[in-house]
Amino acid sequence: MTSQVLDRVGHPPAGVREDSGGFDLSAPDGIRYRVDLGSGVLDPDNTLLAGHLGERRVVAFVSRTVDRLYGDRLRAYLEAHVRPGQWSLHVIPTGEHHKTLAAVEHVCALAKADGLDRHGVMLAVGGGIVADVIGFAASIYARGIRYIKVNTTLVGQVDVGVGVKTGVNALRTKNMFGAYHPAHASLNDPAFLATLPHREIRCGLAEIVKMAVILDEDLFQALERHPDAFRRPHGAGDGDGDGDGAHHSHGELETYILRTSMRLMMEELCPNLREHELARLVDFGHTFSPVVETAGDHRLEHGEAVAVDMALSAHLARLLGLADEETCDRVVRLLRRIGLPVFDASTCTPELMTQALRASWQRRGRKLHLVVPTGIGKAAFVEELEDVPADVLAAALTALAADGGRRDA
Repeated sequence: MTSQVLDRVGHPPAGVREDSGGFDLSAPDGIRYRVDLGSGVLDPDNTLLAGHLGERRVVAFVSRTVDRLYGDRLRAYLEAHVRPGQWSLHVIPTGEHHKTLAAVEHVCALAKADGLDRHGVMLAVGGGIVADVIGFAASIYARGIRYIKVNTTLVGQVDVGVGVKTGVNALRTKNMFGAYHPAHASLNDPAFLATLPHREIRCGLAEIVKMAVILDEDLFQALERHPDAFRRPHGAGDGDGDGDGAHHSHGELETYILRTSMRLMMEELCPNLREHELARLVDFGHTFSPVVETAGDHRLEHGEAVAVDMALSAHLARLLGLADEETCDRVVRLLRRIGLPVFDASTCTPELMTQALRASWQRRGRKLHLVVPTGIGKAAFVEELEDVPADVLAAALTALAADGGRRDA
């Protein structure tokens, strides 16, 4: 696969290079891939996607919402750029309940029925769940084939779209099965975000807040000044879309937020793409949130659970003396101003959150690696289970419940 071939001639140094059209990542282990950021990705005269598809057979997968908003444009694009009979398109159900091994097997069965061979490509157009399912299917189909993702949600563009992880939920655990499988190409068009429902925008902003808290005070301050970033006025974002509004003009602020988040995430992932080192700053907000999601039967979206986790982690940092009160207050206040939950009564119990700590400790090689803010733009790890005493966890949850009950942001 081209994204995994070592460039032995003029091999670029490991790291992330940014240019006007996106980012190139070269990892120390030789994995290389590109993340494109541009406009009009599905315009018939835009050859960016076509160039990545090449002459290969293409089996495309979209969610129902993307099919409703973009199905005609996507079919017209494939018709214009792929030889007749060399492409097909399937609509698959989305949502965490459909992020399963059965869904992956179904995708592989459709691809096989369409005659997809080792040289072909799976194309995922949609949000993070579509990318996760199709990416995992591509990683195991015929022992691994190319896939391309066109990311249509904010979470998809700043998080799923820039990394190499794929996976599905199983055994009552989020992303229990998966693979590290870099996409052949990852295409991001900010215009897709224009009519996302506000809840989806908020979920994407949660992942952006995550990067700002741990790495970038300037980005955090920008979000404090503009907690309504990416949201469209006059109800434009109240639909159930995966983005439309291809003609919406995005301001410099949103471009700055998008590019900064993507670059920070890629720079943080680059030295440790396959997570050989299990202490990862980007796991901020991802210690308690898996249990908040699964124990709550996915009533909260991923980004909402991450927000609850970040707020709880901020209070733990305060109570453990690792962060001052102002840092904790600013983190929680920003989440609430964006409109994200910071407490969930049914799952934020001492029993369930202790269970979450134990599960993370086990998953991360019997080290807790709990990421907590030590200031805005700075973070540290709490390494041992006993470093989070039961009374401190209980006090943090009590403080969180008070935060969650406040009406004024």
